Formats: sequence, structure tokens, C-alpha cells
Amino acid sequence: MPLEKIEVDSERAWALWRVTEDEDAFRSEIDPYEEISETLTNSQKRLEWLAGRMTIKTLLESLKKPFHGIIKDKHGKPFLKSYDYHLSLSHSFPYVAALIDFRHPAGIDLEQPKPKLLRVAARIHHQQELEDLGTDIVKHCIYWCAKESLVKLHGKKDLIFSENMFIEPFELRQAGDITGKMIFGQNELVVPLYYITYSDFVVVFTKMTNR
Repeated sequence: MPLEKIEVDSERAWALWRVTEDEDAFRSEIDPYEEISETLTNSQKRLEWLAGRMTIKTLLESLKKPFHGIIKDKHGKPFLKSYDYHLSLSHSFPYVAALIDFRHPAGIDLEQPKPKLLRVAARIHHQQELEDLGTDIVKHCIYWCAKESLVKLHGKKDLIFSENMFIEPFELRQAGDITGKMIFGQNELVVPLYYITYSDFVVVFTKMTNR
């Protein structure tokens, strides 16, 4: 089973899956709980969909809880059936990442560093962010994933990368804490995030806490 990583603590659980299976390997595990939409005709998208459910099922099993499927609200934000936990999913083939937060809205994003991130940077980041980013494509990927994680935490489609979200400057390491801000007029929400860099992709997820 290509479960690459799973971590569980008192506040959240997250997992990373590297897809090597075909659809049939997942269907017996997922079909009893959810059916793939007939509109999902692309084979890779179907495989990602199944792998995402399998990753969540595995996370819940690590918490000794059964998987009952996923539902989505009108904005497309996923929720677990039967549980009050908060959920987020991300995929960049062949990898899938899932995050379950036991108390707080959650967001996770997984991306592979690509040159297009440099091309769009001026449109999606503040000037201070651009000064911190430079031309390091891995750092650009972390910023992108961080903002995508904030969008998923928010759960709606009305956020603008360059206006409503800000990532504070940080020194690039293999992994570490960073700080994001969601800005709504005069109001500001500070969101702790954590990033991990791998050889060919980056994962960032939210770490909201009551402390």
C-alpha cells in the first residue's frame, strides 16, 4: 500500500498517498460508501478521486473510526459524513494529500514546482511577498500552496490571491511554520501554516489552534 506518510496528533491528522494502483484496486474499498459521478470521465481524475477517498478512509481508520463517505456543500467544500471534523483534500498526480482537523476549518494543498508559478507571481502576490520570493521556484510553490490552503479553509470562491491573502516572509528550509493572513477590508484573520518540501513537490496545510 503506497501510503507515503501519516501523522496524527491531538488537533489534526494528515496523510500523503502516492498513487501506483489502478481504479479496481480502490473500488472495492470505496464503492460501498460513494459512487463516482458519471461526469467524471477522465481516467486520471477518477483515479485521483478514488485515491483521495482511500487516503481519507485510511486516516479515519488510524483514528479507529469507520469511513462513511464525503459530501460537499454548494461551494464544493468537502465534509465527512457522520463526523463534525473538518476536512481538506489536494492532489497533484501521482500524489494525494488529505487533512482532518478535529476542531477548526482546514486547508491543505499539494503542488509540484513549475515555471508557470514564476510567470503568474506578479498577478497573485503583494510587492512585499515578491521581494521575499525572488526567483526560487520552491518558495513560489510554498506561497501558492499556502494561499490555496487559505482558500480551502475559507471554503468559498470569493478570495483574490493578491488582495485577500498575505504570507509573511520566511527563511526557506526543508520544513517549517509560516504565517498567513486573510484580509477582509479592515478585518484580518491570522492563520498558522506548516510546509514540507520534497524532491518534486510541496505540501502546505493549516494549523489553526485555540492556544
